[in-house]
Amino acid sequence: MAAGDVGELLVPYMPTIRVPKAGDRVYKTECSFSYDSPDSEGGLYVCMNTFLGFGREHVERHYRKTGQCVYMHLKRHMKEKVTGASGGALPKRRNTKLFLDLESNGDLNNDDYEFEDEAKLVIFPDHFEIPLPNIEELPALVTIACDAVLSSKSPYRKQDPDSWEEELQVSKHANTLVQMDNGVRIPPSGWKCSKCDLRENLWLNLTDGSVLCGKWFFYGSGGNGHALEHYKEMGYPLAVKLGTITPDGADVYSFDEEEAVLDPHIAKHLAHFGIDMLQMHVTENGSRDNDIKPRVSEWEVIQESGMKLKPMYGPGYTGMKNLGNSCYVNTVLQAIFSIPEFQRAYVGNLPRIFDYSPLDPTQDFNTQMAKLGHGLLSGQYSKPPTKSELIEQVMKEEHKPQHNGISPRMFKAFVSKGHPEFSSNRQQDAQEFLLHLIHLIERNPIGSENPTDVFRFLVEERTQCCQSRKVRYTERVDYLMQLPVAMEAAVNKDELIAYELKRREAETARRPLPELVRAKIPFSACLQAFSEPDNVEDFWSSALQAKSAGVKTSRFASFPEYLVVQIKKFTFGLDWIPKKLDVSIDMPDLLDISHLRATGLQPGEEELPDISPPIIIPDDPKAPDIDESSVMQLAEMGFPLEACRKAVYYTGNMGAEVAFNWIIAHMEEPDFAEPLAIPGYGGATFPGAGGAAVVGLDNQPPEEMVAIITSMGFQRNIAFHALRATNNNLEHALDWIFSHPEPEEENETTSETMDLENHVNANILAESDPEGPRIKDGSGRYELFGFISHMGTSTMSGHYVCHLKKEGRWVIYNDLKVCASERPPRELGYIYFYRRIPS
Repeated sequence: MAAGDVGELLVPYMPTIRVPKAGDRVYKTECSFSYDSPDSEGGLYVCMNTFLGFGREHVERHYRKTGQCVYMHLKRHMKEKVTGASGGALPKRRNTKLFLDLESNGDLNNDDYEFEDEAKLVIFPDHFEIPLPNIEELPALVTIACDAVLSSKSPYRKQDPDSWEEELQVSKHANTLVQMDNGVRIPPSGWKCSKCDLRENLWLNLTDGSVLCGKWFFYGSGGNGHALEHYKEMGYPLAVKLGTITPDGADVYSFDEEEAVLDPHIAKHLAHFGIDMLQMHVTENGSRDNDIKPRVSEWEVIQESGMKLKPMYGPGYTGMKNLGNSCYVNTVLQAIFSIPEFQRAYVGNLPRIFDYSPLDPTQDFNTQMAKLGHGLLSGQYSKPPTKSELIEQVMKEEHKPQHNGISPRMFKAFVSKGHPEFSSNRQQDAQEFLLHLIHLIERNPIGSENPTDVFRFLVEERTQCCQSRKVRYTERVDYLMQLPVAMEAAVNKDELIAYELKRREAETARRPLPELVRAKIPFSACLQAFSEPDNVEDFWSSALQAKSAGVKTSRFASFPEYLVVQIKKFTFGLDWIPKKLDVSIDMPDLLDISHLRATGLQPGEEELPDISPPIIIPDDPKAPDIDESSVMQLAEMGFPLEACRKAVYYTGNMGAEVAFNWIIAHMEEPDFAEPLAIPGYGGATFPGAGGAAVVGLDNQPPEEMVAIITSMGFQRNIAFHALRATNNNLEHALDWIFSHPEPEEENETTSETMDLENHVNANILAESDPEGPRIKDGSGRYELFGFISHMGTSTMSGHYVCHLKKEGRWVIYNDLKVCASERPPRELGYIYFYRRIPS
C-alpha cells in the first residue's frame, strides 16, 4: 500500500488516537484482564486511546465495548544467539529493536538467547496491520503517539504523588562494580558501625566491605549518616542493609542514584565478603566442622532447603513473582484462592465480572480479583517444560528463560493505593494484609454472598466487675482467632536457659553462637491462655459508678466455616523495636474448639446496669506537647504548617517520618490544613467527629491508638467511633471498622474503594442486610489445610512461604517456586487455615 493510502486509511480514526500525556499510564507490559504480555504467544494489544493493554483473548471485548479500532500490537521474540567459529555465542550487539520495558529484561544477560521486539498498528475489526516504525507513511500525529507509547516507562514507577507503587530498577553500577581484595569478611552477627557504636540500621558497602550506619530515612530507625559520608568521601556507590539479606535477595541502596535499586549480582557481591546468601541462615555461626552439627534455622526448615523438591504444574499450582518484599501478598492470595467459595465468587463469575467491568478495568477491584483467581487456577501460566526443554536443561548450564507464574503488580498497585504501608516496597505483616483484603472484599460485593462470609464469626465478651461480681455480655464480629504464645509453658525450659547463657557469653567474647535451641510450646497451653480471663485496664463499673477491677473472657458465639488462627509471635522489645518469638508449637491436624462455645447469661448472674461513665471536663487544660523540630522538618517539605502540627500531634511526637505517613494518608481530607483542635482544651472537639459536645477525657480514645488506625488509611472520625465502641481495644476496633460500613455520606467523600461499586452491574450487587452481619454457624471441629510461615526477626523484614494441602498432599508455595512438600513445617507457622469437618 502506498504511503498516501496508509495515511488515508487512518484518517477516520485520527480523533481516537491520542499522544500520552504526562499523567497517562501506558500498560504495555500486561493485559488488564489476564496475565498475557508481549512475551505471550498472541502478544499484547495497547489501545491507542486509553493506553490499556489487552491479550488476544480480551482485545475484542474492549473493541466491542468502546468502539475503539486502533491498537498497537507488541510482541517479544526470543531466539538463540548466533554462534561463532569457536562455538561460543557472538558478542551481543546493541539491539535497536529492544524497546519494551518488560519484567523479563532480567533475562537479557542470558548467554544463549537474545530478544527482539516487534510493534505494529492493528485496525479493528478487519485486523489490518501497519508495521512500525513507519515514519514516512504515517501521519505525524500517529508517529508521535506511537513513539510516545514505545518509549513510555512502566506505569508502576513513582511518577507522581498518586503513584505509590515503585518498581525497583537495576543499578547502573551493578554490572561494573569494583570490589576491593582487602581480606574483609563479614560475620553473621555482632555488627557495629565502624565510626560509632550504633548496632541498628547498618549498611555494608559493597566496594570495600565497610559497615556504617544510615540515616533515619533509609527504611529504618535512627543513624548518624556515616554510610552516606563514606560515599561522599570515597565514591563507592552501592550498599546493602544488614539484616535484610535472605536467600531470595536483599535491600540495596545506590548513593549515586539516590534510590533503592536491584543488584542482579548481589549473591556474587556478598560472597566477596564471605556472605553466602543460600547458607547464611542455615548456619548462622558459620561453622562447618564435621564434628559440629550445623544449626537448623527456620529459614532452612520452612523453605525445606536441601531437599530435592519436585516442581508441580497445572491449575492451582501457579507461582507468583516477588515484586520486592511482596511475599506477604503472594502467600495470602494463594491461601484464599484455595478456598472453593473464593474460587466460585471470582473465577466462577469471571464472564459477568469482565463484561460489567468499567472502562478502566485496572481500577476495578472485582475485575482484578477475578483476573488473579483465573491466573492462579487456570493453569495457563503454569506449564511443565517440554521434553526438548528438559534435554536442553541437562545439556546446558544456562537454561532457556521461563515465563511460568504470574506477576501481581497491577493487583498490588490497586489494592494498596493510598495505604501508607502496603503501598511501600517494604515487608509487611501477612495478617494485616489479610484483614485489609477482607475489608476490600466486604466493600465490593459481587453477589448475594461475599466469600469472606466463610471467615466471619461472632465473639461473645463477658466482662465482670470483680467487686460487685456483676457481668455484662457483648458481641462483636471477628475474622480470625488470635492465639497467644504461652512461653511459660515451654517443655524445654532448662535447655533454653542454658542456651541463653551460652549465647550471651559468645556475643560478649565475639565467638560463634551456639546451636539454636527453640522453645517448644504445647498447643494446649496456647489454647488455655486464649480462654483465660484478661484484666480490663481502667475499668469503670456501672454497678459501683466508679473505677474498679474488671476481667474479660472471650468465647465463640458462632463457629465459622473456615477458621483462621494467628499465632501471636510478634511483640515489642523493651526498646520498642518489633521482634518475633522463635518458637515451635505442635499445631494439630484436627482441631476441636467446641468447648469454647459461648453460653450467654447464666442462672444466678446479675447484669451490670446500663449506665454510661460521667463526662469529666478538666479544670486546667494544658496546651498539647508538640515536637516543633519535627513540625519544621515537614513544613520545609512544603506542607501547610497547621497540617504538620496535626501530623506530629496525632502520631504522638514519634518523629518526622511517622508524621509524614500521617500527612500522606490525610492530605485529601477537607480539614487537612485547618488549625489543630484538641478535645478537652477550651471546649474544642475532634475535627470531623460529627458532634459539638465536649468529650470527657475518660471517654476519649488514646491519641496513639487513633494515630495507628488513621495511619492505616482510615478516617479519624471512624477511628474515634471504633475505639469508643470497643472500649479502646485496638485489635477489636479494627475488627469493628471491618464489620461496620461507614454511612453513605462519609463514603462518598472519603473512600475511592466504595466508588468502584458504582461500576458493577446492579444485578450482581449484594443487597444490604439490615439485620446485621451474616454468620455461618456450625460445628467447632476443624481440619488443617494450609498455613503461612514467616522467616525473620520482625514483620518489617524476612520472608513468607505458604503450604497448602491439595489433592491429598502438601504443596509449598515459595513465590514463583511451587513444589510438592516433603516435610511441611506445621510447628513453625504463623497463620493457619482450618476448614470445618462436616457433622
